[in-house]
Amino acid sequence: MIRLTLTDPVGPDGAPLLVLGPSLGTSTILWQNATPLLAERCRVTAWDLPGHGASAPASEPFGVADLADAVALAVRDLGETSVLYAGVSLGGATGLELALRHPDLVRAAVIVASGAQLGEPSAWHDRATLVREQSTSALIVPSATRWFAPGSIEREPELSGRLLHALRDADAESYARCCEALADYDVRGRLGEIRMPLLALWGEHDAVAPQAKADEIAAGVANGRSEMLAGVAHLPPAEDPAATVAAVRRFLDDLED
Repeated sequence: MIRLTLTDPVGPDGAPLLVLGPSLGTSTILWQNATPLLAERCRVTAWDLPGHGASAPASEPFGVADLADAVALAVRDLGETSVLYAGVSLGGATGLELALRHPDLVRAAVIVASGAQLGEPSAWHDRATLVREQSTSALIVPSATRWFAPGSIEREPELSGRLLHALRDADAESYARCCEALADYDVRGRLGEIRMPLLALWGEHDAVAPQAKADEIAAGVANGRSEMLAGVAHLPPAEDPAATVAAVRRFLDDLED
């Protein structure tokens, strides 16, 4: 069983808990510059994928559903019974599985730069093989191209560099197992089961999870909508934290109307 440790929540006492999920190859620092803004109205916590950041390496295969169960367990261990969730890419896929498997726990979700299915299984298996043979260092250049829109690294040079270092430092076997989890991931046929409010955000320059992926989620769930974040690609919370937080806040404001 995967066990995840949540970061200590920051934010006002008594405020709703917002759980933040990472993209493959990154860590909790993906949300670093967005967290203080989000923490103005929520208690904010975040988690790392197995073998990434502060999380222990994976010792056995797992699926995206297993990640969702691990997030739910960690949240319940905090004594929480209702949370908000926002996750990027694989963290967003985990959010969809969390909404499906633990609908009593998730009040609302923001799925960022993600989809109900992502990539081709053969490509994920190929990437897993590459990482096992050459380590995650082999992914630095192609990931920088996929992750960041033109101008993003210049806007956030320190954080962009830290994210690429997090990729380099990720455990190769755990990264490969994440790839294999994504190869098997597909909840397109189950989107209609998701009833809570859901926002699907997509980056204007994101080739990994473009508009069609966000629109598919928004149209498939019972209470969803999609929104573009201009000028960013696959890591909106790092590329433009202010715009990402503004979109999340508008969504949260609508929940209170």
